[in-house]
Amino acid sequence: METDLMRFQGLWRQVRFEENGIVDPIDTHGAPDAVMTIVGQTFHVAIPGGEALVQGKFMIDGATSPKRIDWIDSIGSDEGKKLPAIYTLSDDAFEFAAADADMERPQDFTGGSGITIRGFVRA
Repeated sequence: METDLMRFQGLWRQVRFEENGIVDPIDTHGAPDAVMTIVGQTFHVAIPGGEALVQGKFMIDGATSPKRIDWIDSIGSDEGKKLPAIYTLSDDAFEFAAADADMERPQDFTGGSGITIRGFVRA
């Protein structure tokens, strides 16, 4: 049986970004054409041929409803902070809604203050 962790593996291109209720604001952790690479429980986001915009590790719990994911950046302004999030995942797309480190985990994808939503498709 294929697990969510197995399905996360590979390259993902960002197609949606919302932060603090604003769609497509200036993005300090992503950029147009940025690709997220997931290997094991690590992630790396960069523009093809460019340096890392953000990277770190994550932990998932696909048995909950909504499904949970925690992101821990290893560089940048959120370095070492656990960002509580929820996610949806299909074969060719995934989306997550993450709260700031000092907030409760989101319960849905409505967004708002302190919430970042990103959507990806297979690259």
